[in-house]
Amino acid sequence: MNNILITGAASGIGKATAIFFKRKGWQVGLLDIDSEALADLSAQLEGAWYSAVDVTDYTQVQQAISDFAALHDSQLRVLFNCAGVLHMGHFEQLTPEQHHKTLAININGLVNVIHAAFPFLRHTENAQVINMSSAAALYGAPHMASFSAAKFAVRGLTEALNLEWREHEIWVSDLMPAFVNTPLVHDKDFVAPIVERLGVDLIAEDVALAAWQAVSTYRVHHPVGLSFKALMLVNKFAPAKITRRMMAFLSR
Repeated sequence: MNNILITGAASGIGKATAIFFKRKGWQVGLLDIDSEALADLSAQLEGAWYSAVDVTDYTQVQQAISDFAALHDSQLRVLFNCAGVLHMGHFEQLTPEQHHKTLAININGLVNVIHAAFPFLRHTENAQVINMSSAAALYGAPHMASFSAAKFAVRGLTEALNLEWREHEIWVSDLMPAFVNTPLVHDKDFVAPIVERLGVDLIAEDVALAAWQAVSTYRVHHPVGLSFKALMLVNKFAPAKITRRMMAFLSR
């Protein structure tokens, strides 16, 4: 039976994806730092396996992934890296700690999880890694500079591993949604102008559907949302200075 292990599973996109795949008959594993929310979701999903972990702690991550894989003959069909944080604001007004946390969770945490999962992915037929990137990985997004930098890193890592892991028959791809109506974007003291101009038209279930489609659609990048698909098209065919001017306008 197919299985999927999801980080950041306790809320937002991770939670929606867990529910979606469970309804499709998959065995679902849940990882998040919020143990109470994980327990609630596990109960909702008829006792789905879960473990409360901090993705920046490699020892915790390695143990949790090993425990989940042990329940499935050391097989891991899909790893979905969804854990992430977003701090919006003028770069100099955010604290160094906020910048460091953004990079630690969105990059270092993702690297930890992928690295720990590799032995199980390598021995699973049709294994896949799906990383959560963002529209902010198209061009540096003002007022979310560290988040944008982190998602550029996710995009680069995805492209590199997609090629490097062909010899292991592991397909690596990412999802690149525009802004999604989750606590990651809302509940902020400051909302970046680009968010207000582009709007928050996606819901978590839209991205969960994109994750499901990514399992059977072998592309490296999966843009999600009409507005971002349009931006991707402009970026593909227009000179770079046009994209820069467009981003400057959206960020005013």
